[in-house]
Amino acid sequence: MVKLASARESRMYGPRLARNRFEYINAGLYVFATVVLLGGFVAELSSEPRSGLVLLLIALALIMVVNVHDLIAHLAGIDYRFPLMELDTQLGIVEFAVPIVQALGSLLMFLGILFLFIQEEKRYGYYKLESHALRLLTAGPILWLVGSIHNSCQIYERSDGHVQILQASVQIPFLMGSVLFTAGSILNMREQASLVGHGLELLGWNWIWLGIFGSLMFFIGGLANVVKVFKMQQIDGLRLEKLRGGAQERLIQERECQVPLILEEQRRRIRKAEEPKAGPSPAPTPYKDVLIGQS
Repeated sequence: MVKLASARESRMYGPRLARNRFEYINAGLYVFATVVLLGGFVAELSSEPRSGLVLLLIALALIMVVNVHDLIAHLAGIDYRFPLMELDTQLGIVEFAVPIVQALGSLLMFLGILFLFIQEEKRYGYYKLESHALRLLTAGPILWLVGSIHNSCQIYERSDGHVQILQASVQIPFLMGSVLFTAGSILNMREQASLVGHGLELLGWNWIWLGIFGSLMFFIGGLANVVKVFKMQQIDGLRLEKLRGGAQERLIQERECQVPLILEEQRRRIRKAEEPKAGPSPAPTPYKDVLIGQS
């Protein structure tokens, strides 16, 4: 249940007002998803644990949307020029790979919980889904952990110390939460291997309690991410990271080559709109009528 935390200038995409709005929605939606996730795990301790599964499904669906937006935001920042990833390795390993890995981890968790929910509702005939659900609930957090490690492997050359502190305040809780979720899922799978249970009985106490503490870590990281996004969207701005390996220069060069073509197309449209429309030419006046009019 983690997301990309980047300090790249390439994240600064589109018009300022629209970009700020989408970035704030992205950060706020993630915080809301962590609250729903925490509520889902707490509900597993209540007398109606199935309601907790519904909350978990909602939270995982929201986090998939957040990660898809993170991916699109960075691709839009480089004008969807994938060859730039060959010049800047971090662009492919972090900004491109992390949202995909996190979204896949959330999808696997979503499917695992959905299988358990179906088995709990039907009560019979779906026992084969339980083994798949346990594997999915283990694979999902492992992908979160891999994404968190990738997210922490960012190199800072231009950004100031303030940006790096903000980055660490987001990355460390995400990494700790991913470790807790991974440990909980592995311990739960080992525990259920020696027990016989169905449905919600497959979710042991280790999985629930470690999930609660992991959700708290994600919530703390989400709040830190809101602060980071607010600082990055300020008018003064912070000194953010540029693309490396010649990717920044190539992106600027390609954009400068594209601008004259756009301007020329706009001028052509303006000239075409300003041209007077040719109307029907007046019929020539006969010479005889002219002489009569003069007399």
